[in-house]
Amino acid sequence: MEIHVDQTNPSPLYEQIATQIADQILSGQLQPGAELPSIRKLASDLVISVITIKRAYQELESKGLIVTRPGIGSRVAEFTAADLHAMKLKKLRQQLRDVVRHAQQLQVDGDTLQKLLRDIIYESEDGRYE
Repeated sequence: MEIHVDQTNPSPLYEQIATQIADQILSGQLQPGAELPSIRKLASDLVISVITIKRAYQELESKGLIVTRPGIGSRVAEFTAADLHAMKLKKLRQQLRDVVRHAQQLQVDGDTLQKLLRDIIYESEDGRYE
């Protein structure tokens, strides 16, 4: 598992860590049952506070992505293919909400935003979106 934190990034460190771990779980890089580094080990590796790692793990646990057992440690949660698909769609939905919010801030109307999305889909893989 590879994690990078950016002290200049405005996102809190725990959020950067939780997002990277979640992305690795959703992409299949971290499989169900995979053991995560201990809180102390990851804090030491990243040279940040144990509290920061603990908060990242708590975020992941609250989303159902990991399970933590005292004395055993943290592991990627077991879930079905349908659960994984639902989690991916939930993440994508949130990202699209962020895009819509940003478009509104830029005063881009819905029709223009839809056209941009269609153009981007068309540009990807010669218009084949699977």
